[in-house]
This record gives sequence, structure tokens and C-alpha cells, in this order.
Amino acid sequence: MNFKRHRQLARGELDLAPLIDVVFLLLIFFMLTSSFIFQPGIKVTLPKAVTSEVIHHKTLIVTITGENITYLDEKVVTIEELKVSMEKAAKESRQLLIKADRHASLGRVVEIWDLCRELGISQINIATTQELK
Repeated sequence: MNFKRHRQLARGELDLAPLIDVVFLLLIFFMLTSSFIFQPGIKVTLPKAVTSEVIHHKTLIVTITGENITYLDEKVVTIEELKVSMEKAAKESRQLLIKADRHASLGRVVEIWDLCRELGISQINIATTQELK
């Protein structure tokens, strides 16, 4: 019987076929096991200001949409739920950032502002977009 001999790899030559197989198996594994969740952002058109500053501190973000829906860190909240969260923030001496849509009711912004002052939160900021001079 005459068996064929397998070709011996020359010194320094790599067989890439097993590597490619492993890479594709890993790719398929991660594609099948990962889950993608679409979380839409809150659509807010901020008012413009010339004297805007960037805030780098630990802040609690309250968002008010044009339809006067109030969000706390991207979750819809009522004023009562907001008050509970803001009490915790006041104890931690965190700042508050109000991101109000330019079409939001001023009454809602003032209501949240008064709530902050009542709870002792003194660092209250209003989010704006910077207007070019």
C-alpha cells in the first residue's frame, strides 16, 4: 500500500485555517449570546445662552419635555417621586441640573426649582446650548 505523505510545513510558515475557524466560531457565539436593547433618548430642545458653562460634578438630572413630562435620569416620574429622590440628593449634597425643553411650561420649571429650595438644594443649574458669538 502506498499512502500519500502529508506535506510538511516549512519552517516559519503558519497554517491559518484553524485560527480562522476559531475566530468565526467566537464571532458566531458572541452574535448569538448578546442582546441588543434600543433605548431612545429623551427629545429636548434646549434654549440657547451665550454664557454657558460645562458642569463636571456629580449631578442629578431632571428633564422636562415640551409636553411637560418630567424625567429623572431618563425615567418618567411624578412630582412626589421626584421629591423623594431629591431629598436623597440633598443629603448627599449633590447638584441638580434641569434640562427643560424651550417649549416646556415655565410653571413646571419653577415648581421643581421651588422644590429644590424647599429641600435645601442650593446648586441648581439650567441646561442650555451654547450660542456662538
